[in-house]
Amino acid sequence: MAAKKPTNWWLWTKVALGGTAMAVGGPAFTMWLTPTEEELRSKYNPELRKKSLENVEERQQEFDDFVTRLKEYSKSDKPIWIVVKEEEERRKKALSTAAKESKKETDARREEMRREAGLEAK
Repeated sequence: MAAKKPTNWWLWTKVALGGTAMAVGGPAFTMWLTPTEEELRSKYNPELRKKSLENVEERQQEFDDFVTRLKEYSKSDKPIWIVVKEEEERRKKALSTAAKESKKETDARREEMRREAGLEAK
């Protein structure tokens, strides 16, 4: 039987240190290089900076609504993309129903105005 080679502890120490350096140092380096929102805004031209600052609350509200909807969708047993699709279909159906009702109301008002003006109905 052949003699077992001794473990090269120096090699494994270097491997462990290198792996740790990459696992910790890579994300740390990325975080260090990534600019903050304020640093990005400071590089905008004045008009864009003004528009961006005006729309901060609106974008934050949109994001909060989005997260709230995602939380509601995740409560279902179905996959989120199916729940989202069903919700979009419900929303489209509601919009089309509302548009039809609005059209009926508009037609009814138009007919009422014609009657008041003494014109004959179509």
